[in-house]
Amino acid sequence: MYMPIIGTLGYIVSPDGRQTLLVHRNARTADQHYGKYNGLGGKMEADEDVVACMRREIWEEAGLTCVELQLRGTINWTGFGPNGENWLGFIFLITVFSGIPRLINEEGELGWHAVDTLATLPMWEGDRLFLPLVFDGDPRPFHGYMPYAGGQPLSWSYSRL
Repeated sequence: MYMPIIGTLGYIVSPDGRQTLLVHRNARTADQHYGKYNGLGGKMEADEDVVACMRREIWEEAGLTCVELQLRGTINWTGFGPNGENWLGFIFLITVFSGIPRLINEEGELGWHAVDTLATLPMWEGDRLFLPLVFDGDPRPFHGYMPYAGGQPLSWSYSRL
């Protein structure tokens, strides 16, 4: 039986659309994401839907209120992480927000990064495969499958409707 962890992952876009807010996961050496740059997000709680989860995670991690969000896609990550968990992720683009982002949170440092240079940052190899779809402007959400083993993606496939 397939029983994934459900989570959200959000990419907050600057008002000019050229940058996105990322966390550099450098606060805890035992973190499976240590040293990598990532969007903001986390596990969904039992009493919320995915939009409520995304809003809560952005508030907790960055101190920002999401005003406008777009679901950019979903990804089925099987075998992800040190214990080989299965994750079903909902990927959002936050295009309008209020507040001033924190500079740091319990996971690491937050900072704005140019969308067109994201591939140069240390990140999960799988993120390099789906991030172009998050920012490409195609209005159709993507729905992907990315199995992992040993911390590396084995393959990547997706469809758009």
